[in-house]
Amino acid sequence: MFDVFIEYLQSKLTITDAEVEMVKQICRLKKLRKKQYLLQEGDVWRYNAFVQKGLLRTYRVDNKGQEHVIQFSAENWWSGDRYSYLTETPARYNIEAIEDCDIVLITKVDYENLLEAIPALNTFVRHLVERSFIASQNRINADISFTAEEKYNDFVTTHPALLNRIPQHMIASYLGLTPETLSRVRSKR
Repeated sequence: MFDVFIEYLQSKLTITDAEVEMVKQICRLKKLRKKQYLLQEGDVWRYNAFVQKGLLRTYRVDNKGQEHVIQFSAENWWSGDRYSYLTETPARYNIEAIEDCDIVLITKVDYENLLEAIPALNTFVRHLVERSFIASQNRINADISFTAEEKYNDFVTTHPALLNRIPQHMIASYLGLTPETLSRVRSKR
């Protein structure tokens, strides 16, 4: 049931059989159908979520009704609303399945206990958070300094496996472009 998640952990760190069993004991599997929500704005996010199968999008809707995609999370990626999770306040984002998904959920208390019980996992998570911070900085830099063409080329280079899985209007939203602008950029390639 959690084979993909366990394989992911084993590929990233050395973990004993007893630690694997500890992980399995606290994991919960959530199945989502396409267009089903993992999180809706206003709810408090209380989990760490790992995508075993499928594809999620994290997005927000502004006052004008415009969607702004913040992140895509495919297999072997983590997802959630970090701010809501850490502050225990209502989420500002929606997390929706773009495809049918199998998601591993771990509650905050169980996750913190795991990090304490498995030092290698704690070290791995620290490095994961550092890489995530760098990716966020790179995304901000691209948003403020790249042309539309450069944004799209960067997305194609960084996420080639996602191109055919995500509708074009969602890619446009992620890049901060209108669908028409993205269409023009794509036609030039």
